[in-house]
Amino acid sequence: MRDGHIHSPYCPHGSDDTFEDYINKAINTRLKEITFTEHLPLPNNFIDPSPNQDSGMDEGVILDYFNELYRLKDKYKNKIKINVGVEVDYIEGYENEIKEMLNKYGKYIEDSILSVHMIKIKDKYYCMDFSPSEFEKMINLLGSTKDVYNKYYETLKLAINSDLGEYKPKRIGHLNLVRKFNKVFPYDYKGNERLEEVVMLIKKNKYEVDFNVSGIRKKYCKEPYIHDHLLDLIKKYNVPIILGSDSHCCRDIGSTQEYTSII
Repeated sequence: MRDGHIHSPYCPHGSDDTFEDYINKAINTRLKEITFTEHLPLPNNFIDPSPNQDSGMDEGVILDYFNELYRLKDKYKNKIKINVGVEVDYIEGYENEIKEMLNKYGKYIEDSILSVHMIKIKDKYYCMDFSPSEFEKMINLLGSTKDVYNKYYETLKLAINSDLGEYKPKRIGHLNLVRKFNKVFPYDYKGNERLEEVVMLIKKNKYEVDFNVSGIRKKYCKEPYIHDHLLDLIKKYNVPIILGSDSHCCRDIGSTQEYTSII
């Protein structure tokens, strides 16, 4: 009865639904605990590769985000547990800048997720989950769909091993985001040893994973981002699972409930 991955009106690529829209939907669907995990601002010296440059929250509003959530946390404390959190985008080569950002705002953070949305290819960054055409561009640059998976998993390993300081998230987000366009670019990842290496690293570091169900809602994915072979690996290594809707609008709150039996 917990949703550990929810976005907010502060998301530049989200909806205009208010915090209270999300909270009331969570209460109505009988959730007991939720975490708002808006994207931490990207490093100031990093150029966002997304076309609208809207991957992260503007640093100018981050304190408003925290203050509003703490007010609502207190207002609704007798109805639902609200955790104040962030989603941290790991960017290869910007570890020090991310660490500085976490050190600056870590005192406000109660729960958080570390995710990989961007991979670095030949000194340029590409959005893993933006569009089929962007994914195809990465295939052409790296050589094959398998090579894109390998690069994504290797970047996940860098994220897990990275030194991001005392406020580094202990939950790894949507492990198989690389499969967002699997209906267009199919690849059988069951034999990919790098994925098992990722899960082993998560276990070694005593992290947990985000069982992100938003892939079900994606036209070219239609599966949760922990599924099939990956779910088998998660269970094999007994890695803790936290359900997450990855909601960007309030209507998707509650979409985790059909998966409660899995964890």
